[in-house]
Amino acid sequence: MSRRRILGAFAGVAGAAAVGAAGFGSVAAASSGKGNSNGVLVPPGKRGIILYSVRDRISAAPDVSGVPYGFERVLARLAEIGYKEVEFAGYNQNTAILGRQITPVEIRKILDDNGLRANGAHTSIPSTVTPDTIAAFERTLDTAEILGMQHVGTGSDPTNSNFKADWDAAADRWNLFGEMAAARGLKLYTHNHDAAYNFLLDSGPLDELGRPTRSSGIRKLEYFFQQTEADKVFFEMDIYWAHVARHRWHTYTGPDGNPQTNIFDPLATVASRTMRFPLFHAKDGAINPNVTNGYEMVPLGEGDIDYGGFFAKMGAKGYHNPMWEQDNAPGGTADPGRSLRYAEVSYQHMAGLRG
Repeated sequence: MSRRRILGAFAGVAGAAAVGAAGFGSVAAASSGKGNSNGVLVPPGKRGIILYSVRDRISAAPDVSGVPYGFERVLARLAEIGYKEVEFAGYNQNTAILGRQITPVEIRKILDDNGLRANGAHTSIPSTVTPDTIAAFERTLDTAEILGMQHVGTGSDPTNSNFKADWDAAADRWNLFGEMAAARGLKLYTHNHDAAYNFLLDSGPLDELGRPTRSSGIRKLEYFFQQTEADKVFFEMDIYWAHVARHRWHTYTGPDGNPQTNIFDPLATVASRTMRFPLFHAKDGAINPNVTNGYEMVPLGEGDIDYGGFFAKMGAKGYHNPMWEQDNAPGGTADPGRSLRYAEVSYQHMAGLRG
């Protein structure tokens, strides 16, 4: 069944099929944006953070540590540091702060009071298409609109499978949900981990379940680029995990059974389709050949990933929205202020990038 027939089958959703994505412009138009002069690679208004990096303080109960806790205090501190954009990783805080859960309307007021803009969220994108999942996704879009987002997405890959058929099915779903998001003026995006840049199993002898066992050499997410609509489905490259993919996923078994080598190039992947990457995770890594991933997460600017070169060469200067992320930023009870300290160190490096 086509996307339009699926949409027409569920009441209240059919209008989404006829509306195009908003804000999908040319590279030239994006490059003419304000704040692109003087070699600044990340204009002030584009400097962002995903709140997962400071999740320990968003979720913290009131305490006497002196470190901000909850949305009101943490967002105020991030604004003080200089951040202008926020990507959400959930909308809950500790109920001890208000005696109940905070609402999206209340979060929006905190954003507005601090001059912050919500520009994305790692939320749930349905893995099936039913009346219930359609309705749930509409509620996700409602929240995104309340918070004033331009993008809405997920922190997971479209599918964890290695098989072409599963990526085809994921593309059909994402084209549908991308059309629904576009009807609200939102860009739907998926966030990659390293496995998404492993090679697609799409050729060779079939296994006992009738699935291919070898690869033509195309990477899973690169196949997904081709199968999804460029004005409906967008991407948030986690630059750290893309470099991990370069380290890990460089060999595949070709259709003829012979091993092949193909080194992944994160920059080339973006530069060839730069307008499909409105968001990035700016996560740094220090090279460590003794660990599986080849890198260890560190504050932005303290690792070995060349963010200056990456942002200078990817095209559409001023279009992209990098969000600082560091999964291991929280310091626990021994160091409750660490994630916010790392947030400040990382902001200073992001602001200092020139090219």
